[in-house]
Amino acid sequence: MKEFVVYVLYSFPTGKTYTGMTSDLITRFHFHNLKSTKGFTIRYRPWTVIWVEFFNFKTDALSREKELKSGKGREWIKKEILPLYLK
Repeated sequence: MKEFVVYVLYSFPTGKTYTGMTSDLITRFHFHNLKSTKGFTIRYRPWTVIWVEFFNFKTDALSREKELKSGKGREWIKKEILPLYLK
């Protein structure tokens, strides 16, 4: 069975976060940092993975990604996840 990952990236130089979903985190992370030539993430490189959650079903992963991209989700990342890295 394929596993799906919801992830949060953080750009230390710019303070930006990015939330995404993939079935291949290593390849996706590589594209965010090195290979992509367009899109949001190229402007704020380099990225660090600060949070991952694993799911067995794509629908569950997509639902969680949507939740983390909401106002409540962004606030949770800001209050619960970022302080672990910004001490």
